[in-house]
Amino acid sequence: MARGAGSAARPDEIRRHNLSLVLAQIHRDGALTRAELTQRLAVSRSTVGSLVGDLTQLGLLQEVVPTGGGGVGRPSHVVVPHRGGPFAVAVDIDVDHMTVAAVGLGGDILAREVLRTGKEPTTPALVAQRIVDAIPLLSRAGCPDARPGGIGVSVPGTVDRRTGRVGVAPNLGWKDAPLGDLLAEIAPRGVPVTVGNDADLAVLAEHQRGSARGCDDVVYLMLRIGVGAGIIIGGTPLLGHDGHAGEIGHNVLDPSGALCHCGKRGCTETYIGGGAMLTLAGRPLPLTEAAVAEVFGDARDGDVRALTAVREVAGQLGRAIAGLLNTLNPQRVLVGGWLSEILEVARAELEAAVVEYALEAPTRTVQLVAPALGKDSALLGAAELAFAEILADPLVAADR
Repeated sequence: MARGAGSAARPDEIRRHNLSLVLAQIHRDGALTRAELTQRLAVSRSTVGSLVGDLTQLGLLQEVVPTGGGGVGRPSHVVVPHRGGPFAVAVDIDVDHMTVAAVGLGGDILAREVLRTGKEPTTPALVAQRIVDAIPLLSRAGCPDARPGGIGVSVPGTVDRRTGRVGVAPNLGWKDAPLGDLLAEIAPRGVPVTVGNDADLAVLAEHQRGSARGCDDVVYLMLRIGVGAGIIIGGTPLLGHDGHAGEIGHNVLDPSGALCHCGKRGCTETYIGGGAMLTLAGRPLPLTEAAVAEVFGDARDGDVRALTAVREVAGQLGRAIAGLLNTLNPQRVLVGGWLSEILEVARAELEAAVVEYALEAPTRTVQLVAPALGKDSALLGAAELAFAEILADPLVAADR
């Protein structure tokens, strides 16, 4: 648990490191007894007791007696996130709305607000202001005695994590947008701001507490209006040199294909995005999540054109997944976003295309699954960003 004997780490550094390990265990796995923490971390009971005491004093953890159960004797206290501890302000920006939520340590959504953005593309400055304006509402609704510990924002576009600058978010109409700086300027004092790509954050959350838990080679396909991939290989997120990794929606499948909003023709997005499904199903624009859901509902009810559209998109999606299998060889592929129901309605067509276009070996082991966190994957991934500083060094909570 503590660093090796040859390390030059000072006692205060070791303490911060050990506090981080204990807090991370509770954040990831929920209620644990002191005995379970002692076993997991291979330290003495007194050391765990001291660390839990420190984290309790910092307002991050608390010990409670679990309710229910019919065991004999006195029930053991368990260590859980503090009910009045800092919460993450998690934001998931979509094209026609954004979800802003208060998320507690442990991943519990304490309160949420869905803010409609209207028909016209909204500006980064307006988004930043609406996020900050929502914080008091979230606090009153879900955690009136708590304070925000960080703000994490999910954006459907390329993001430089170091600066919070959005390189391009075509479906929002943003280019080179300093969202991180705009938000940091008006956020509550001392509250850090982090911005990330929606697919990258979705795979982060699913790896932490969802369908990718225990799987260190996984791809999350985020299918909304556009298409992106969040990738973890060998347990490490693959972001690329400047945040552009995973933009598979703009891999060109056919240079003579339909014009994509990015300016190229025949992008993957034009074949498997929500717009492709509506077009194939003969449905009118504008493209919305509700319109896509209606196509899936009609397909289940036997509407021939809707079912044909879903199956066609499933085949093209299988082709895209085959390319990922040949390149990355993931153990698990999660299909999320607006088109997550495709696994339920047209799994046979999807799997047939994967087998047709991928090498044989990776198709024998890959698992195609839905995200366990549903539509909240990117939102909870944004919360992980917001908590990153506190989890890495719990004493920052006291420093603030």
